[in-house]
Amino acid sequence: MFKLGMMYSAGSGGCPMDRVSAHMIFNLAAMKGSIEARVYRREMSQEMEREELAEAQRAARRYIDRGVVRLVA
Repeated sequence: MFKLGMMYSAGSGGCPMDRVSAHMIFNLAAMKGSIEARVYRREMSQEMEREELAEAQRAARRYIDRGVVRLVA
């Protein structure tokens, strides 16, 4: 997941540059235990507007609620 977040944050590997998607993916990866994702999520948060952050957090919650991503215990 961390690598996918990097792709969205940089607009590489066929992914468009999308801060909301990148933050959402970093958030999910961080919840699964990725230390690197926590660092990048924090950095992205500093560059984003409140509305973007809220959108990214809602999107992450939808993935969790649907069971698409399982979190660490």
